[in-house]
Parts: sequence; C-alpha cells; structure tokens
Amino acid sequence: MNTARATHVSKLVIAAAMCTLAMACSKKVKEAPPAETTPSTPPAATTQGPTTPGAYTPEDLDRDACLRQRVVYFDLDQDALRPEFQAIVACHAKYLRDRQSARMTLEGNADERGSREYNLGLGERRGNAVSSAVQASGGSAGQLNVTSYGEERPVCTDSNEECWARNRRVEIVYSAR
Repeated sequence: MNTARATHVSKLVIAAAMCTLAMACSKKVKEAPPAETTPSTPPAATTQGPTTPGAYTPEDLDRDACLRQRVVYFDLDQDALRPEFQAIVACHAKYLRDRQSARMTLEGNADERGSREYNLGLGERRGNAVSSAVQASGGSAGQLNVTSYGEERPVCTDSNEECWARNRRVEIVYSAR
C-alpha cells in the first residue's frame, strides 16, 4: 500500500470512529414524566405557582382570624377609617399582595338617616377610605373595586343607635381567590 493511500484509509478509519463515538454519546436519556397534581391540590395553588414562606393562601380567607374579619365600621356621618380597623385592612392588603389574581370589592353602606343621595355618596366615600388604606398598606388599585349601596342593604332594620351603628360599614368581598 502506498503512503497516500494509507493516509487516506487512516483518515477514513478515524472519521468512522469519530462518527461511532458521536452516535454513542448522542443517545437520548428518557425524561421523567411531568409530576401530576393531586386532586387535593387547590386550583389556585396550581395556577399561581409557588408562594413565598409566610404568604397567604386562598384557604386563609376562611381560617385566618384577621382575614375572616371583613367588615369595617364607621362613626355617624364619617368616612374616616377608625384606628382599630387598620390591622384588619393591613391583613387584607397583604392577602392581595400574596395573591395577584385576587379581586376585592369594597361595598360601602350607611344607616337609614339622611337622603338616599347623601347615603350613596357616604357609602362611596367610606369604600374609598378603605381602598386608600388597603393601597397604603401595599394592595394594588387594580385589584380593588368600590361600590356604594347607601342605605339599601341594611343588616339591621330597627331604628336605634345600636342598629344604625351596624349599618354604617364597608364589607370586604372577594370575587376571585
């Protein structure tokens, strides 16, 4: 065999060995099947991804004492948030921060005294006061909606101060968890 031909054959042998080696290394490894969610996993947990430690979950709306409190009361003819409701509002603001898909409607109400128009305006101002407090505690304005019912949705129909005090309120209502 001449030198040129020997060189050519050795190049072919090396090329064939390289191809064989490349083919052996390129075998695909079977991928593990994706983990299935168990039926006990709540839908919100699977659609919203992992939460940070200490973050509220949708179940906390019914379990957490702070989040279960969903009524903020007001003084007569007032729309200023009373100090005793600041912590409750802060809990709801944290829930909104932790659950970006959550939406909150703030339903403002008034007692029966005053005209219908006045009470609708007062209910709206009360809802806006709670909305401002939620936003000041870190809640997003895009998650909030304010509705006023004025005197139209009383929780108590007696005509006395105790009953009127229960009707001067903003109810926090969640529409998506």
